[in-house]
Amino acid sequence: AAVSCSMAPPSLVANPRVFFDVDIGGERVGRIVLELFADVVPKTAENFRALCTGEKGIGPTTGKPLHYKGCPFHRIIKKFMIQGGDFSNQNGTGGESIYGEKFEDENFHYKHDQAGLLSMANAGPNTNGSQFFITTVPTPHLDGKHVVFGRVIKGMGVAKILENVEVNGEKPAQLCIIAECGEYSPRFP
Repeated sequence: AAVSCSMAPPSLVANPRVFFDVDIGGERVGRIVLELFADVVPKTAENFRALCTGEKGIGPTTGKPLHYKGCPFHRIIKKFMIQGGDFSNQNGTGGESIYGEKFEDENFHYKHDQAGLLSMANAGPNTNGSQFFITTVPTPHLDGKHVVFGRVIKGMGVAKILENVEVNGEKPAQLCIIAECGEYSPRFP
């Protein structure tokens, strides 16, 4: 049986790949591997890649390591998205980019037309920091407002597990944590 796939083919220039190992309530649930669209949104992709490796050290605004390790998914809305990336306050009020507190919307080339897209959370135009979300359904109402800069290439099942955790409002009842993260090399799966 043929398996159809609507995902765009991988670009010719190898885009960077990163991974999250996710824990829910202290239990490892699996790994999400993401391709970052550095060919189209290089600045946004580089911010996320460096936040996965932690290579930039301490953030001048937050005084916290510029690193997603230990960071929670603090906001989860079923049939919409899972949000994380606030490494300083862990509740959606904090975080910062590797370029300083906030940076501009690079472009809106990619649309929110499918599940598994990685996009920047923001507080209005040109307020990108470190918070991001992964769509679990198409979200066209976000087109032109949030910068899509990557996609899940492995582990969408883990994203779906996160999407379906018990929540109080939009806050997960159990801690959902990026326990490990970094640049992904297929040689070390």
